[in-house]
Amino acid sequence: MANPKTRSSHALGGEDDIESRESRWVFQEDEDPSEIEDFDATDLRHQPMFDSEDEDNAEQRLVRTGPRIDSFDVEALEVPGAQRNDYEVIASLISAYETLNCDVTVMRIDVSVGKGILLAFQTLGVVFGDVGTSPLYTFRVIFRKAPINGNEDILGALSLVLYTLILIPLLKYVLVVLWANDDGEGGTFALYSLICRNAKVSLLPNQLRSDARISGFRLKVPSPELERSLKIKERLETSLNLKKILLLLVLAGISMVIANGVVTPAMSVLSSVNGLKVGVDAIKQDEVVMISVACLVVLFSVQKYGTSKMGLFVGPALFIWFCSLAGIGVYNLVKYDSSVLRAFNPIHIYYFFARNSTKAWYSLGGCILCATGSEAMFADLCYFPVRSVQLTFVFVVLPCLLLGYLGQAAYLMENHADAGNAFYSSVPSGAFWPTFLIANIAALIASRAMTTATFSCIKQSAALGCFPRLKIVHTSRKFMGQIYIPVINWFLLAVSLVFVCTISNIDEIGNAYGIAELGVMMMTTILVTLVMLLIWQIHIIIVLSFAVVFLGLELTFFSSVLWSVTDGSWIILVFAGIMFFIMFVWNYGSKLKYETEVKQKLSMDLMRELGCNLGTIRAPGIGLLYNELVKGIPGIFGHFLTTLPAIHSMIIFVSIKYVPVPMVPQSERFLFRRVCQRSYHIFRCIARYGYKDVRKENHQTFEQLLMESLEKFIRREAQERSLESDGDDDSDSEDDYSASRVLIAPNGSVYSLGVPLLADFIDTNIPKPNFEASTSEEANPESPKPPGIDAEQSLERELSFIRMAKESGIVYLLGHGDIRARKDSWFIKKLIINYFYSFLRKNCRRGITNLSVPHSHLMQVGMTYMV
Repeated sequence: MANPKTRSSHALGGEDDIESRESRWVFQEDEDPSEIEDFDATDLRHQPMFDSEDEDNAEQRLVRTGPRIDSFDVEALEVPGAQRNDYEVIASLISAYETLNCDVTVMRIDVSVGKGILLAFQTLGVVFGDVGTSPLYTFRVIFRKAPINGNEDILGALSLVLYTLILIPLLKYVLVVLWANDDGEGGTFALYSLICRNAKVSLLPNQLRSDARISGFRLKVPSPELERSLKIKERLETSLNLKKILLLLVLAGISMVIANGVVTPAMSVLSSVNGLKVGVDAIKQDEVVMISVACLVVLFSVQKYGTSKMGLFVGPALFIWFCSLAGIGVYNLVKYDSSVLRAFNPIHIYYFFARNSTKAWYSLGGCILCATGSEAMFADLCYFPVRSVQLTFVFVVLPCLLLGYLGQAAYLMENHADAGNAFYSSVPSGAFWPTFLIANIAALIASRAMTTATFSCIKQSAALGCFPRLKIVHTSRKFMGQIYIPVINWFLLAVSLVFVCTISNIDEIGNAYGIAELGVMMMTTILVTLVMLLIWQIHIIIVLSFAVVFLGLELTFFSSVLWSVTDGSWIILVFAGIMFFIMFVWNYGSKLKYETEVKQKLSMDLMRELGCNLGTIRAPGIGLLYNELVKGIPGIFGHFLTTLPAIHSMIIFVSIKYVPVPMVPQSERFLFRRVCQRSYHIFRCIARYGYKDVRKENHQTFEQLLMESLEKFIRREAQERSLESDGDDDSDSEDDYSASRVLIAPNGSVYSLGVPLLADFIDTNIPKPNFEASTSEEANPESPKPPGIDAEQSLERELSFIRMAKESGIVYLLGHGDIRARKDSWFIKKLIINYFYSFLRKNCRRGITNLSVPHSHLMQVGMTYMV
């Protein structure tokens, strides 16, 4: 398929060749200095170095410009390649990230010939297990709903299966949806994060402009569809109802993925073990159920060993399974009736509906089972390159599946009575038991594929604030995306066992399977359509064709499975509804909590009144105050000031924030900003993580990385101040400092430097290298020191102050903010906040747990907000 994105080439030259580079279209923010909170009138022009409560309240207009560098991530410019100028970095990022052919993903694994074969085996074992076992039950469910009345019915059902395989797994997923990955990540939430990165549609108000400077964000260039894309973006960002609808669709999709994690093991294992009824006449259904239960227990018990370890075993096993499907199919075609090849003519679908009418429509619920595993193929994309998944499906999986279904149909042309167990009945007698063994192994593999997809989706949703935090175990040191979630694993096992023991009828389970699979398929179609409009910016005719064809097809299938929902498959809808409710409550409560903390944050006026001693005693050491706020001073800090007899000589507000990108480079992890004047020694640090990032560092490593980044920030700040001080004599008036600095290239492009040059901030408050209360020292204007020496001394004093504070110890100040509904709130709100959200919050993992901080380094204060 042609790449839907537009490539652009950028010349890379020396630092003085800015005019030779192509510019890009961005939104230019015009900040109003009157909106920025200041300490005094003389320091107004320097205030961008401090926290601004109105950082995002900026007027925007589309202009041709270079990258605008936010003052919050001055130190984040030190990424690989930063010795070049900023425009070279942006140009290289554009050329690297603008394509949608997943070159980055392909290069993730350096493949030699031997490793390529190994990778193909692992891809078979992890990604295609679910779709590979569909021949076990597809024809059984179809012909239970529409019994065979003649060979024409077999040809019609076969034609339905063939074209469903071609349309949904091949055309939709392999050729389109896999391209909508988020830097190698697939699944419903990866699509949502991709949309959030290109439009401010997240309901949690913790977005910063500096997030867009992460190298993982794709940059855009003008295209013929740019105007339409901007209109859609504006509409999404300004409509609260559209944001809520989009989130509800995503949560519904995730709940269906989790439901798939329950019904896939039940359906795959029960249908494979059911083959015993063909090989052993005396076996009963209860015995089949007990054997299935034992297989499920074994399956979920080995899940903790990870994808890469198990992939070495299940890959060859599934390869044998696909070869068996193809071999049995060819055997039956030759032995029974090769005329079933006529089913490639879609006219037989029309004949099938003409002969059976309503029953044929019922049978669509069984036909969609041949495409089960398509969503797992997309969700498990994080484990393997896109090209590997595509090639393996086209050249191995699809041909084997087609031969398998053709062979079953050929057998049924002469054996109508065996439609209830078409697969096992079509197996040659001499190959029955080996095939039975490999079929059961394949069924276990299929269940693992969906379970790993469920783990991946839950991790993504938890990272973006839509699922309670859980313990996540990383099963591979080589591949960061391979995870195991113990609580979810055993929860899925328990529900699967209940499902198998309660509904042992394969037809009813198959209908539930169709409901879960179609639910997530429809959500994927809607989100990919939005990606096409907003991000890919391809022609509207192509977008409409995709949406109308696939959404119409899936709605038709969905209407069929819903008609039979009363036969017991309603249980899966109830389960999906429960998961949806949990995610909705968590997202709703988290949003209310964050908005309340924003409203109750401390004002700068109060900080000025308290003075640099903060109205208490400043004790030696560094206090890391953890809070979710990314702007402003958290209200719980005031609780610390009034509760504790002293506060540390240096305070750093630390916010662990997940941004809608898969991974954040380590060099761009920490962003710093001064919260108050230098004499206060208060900083803000935002530690940014992608939803795929692994937070496995202990507290010593985290402290070391944080302090190193803080020193880099202070040195960069001093360097910028020194550079600006060299140009002070050229300024005619103070107003020049508050003006926006732009660079006009010879080609007419306007490049906004946007960096608050730090020498604008003329601060004579030099901190002493001790831990006594800091005082203001007025400089003597009659005997000024050389500016270079004074700046160097100021830098060394502050660095010395930080080192001495670090040597005195680092303490983690944890503020546990809980929320309660007001007495005058609605009953439903009280029920959700005071009971459901409170229960989830008390039983989920704390954010600090990942750092393994000793209790001797912890200081906790609780605070309750009324919402």
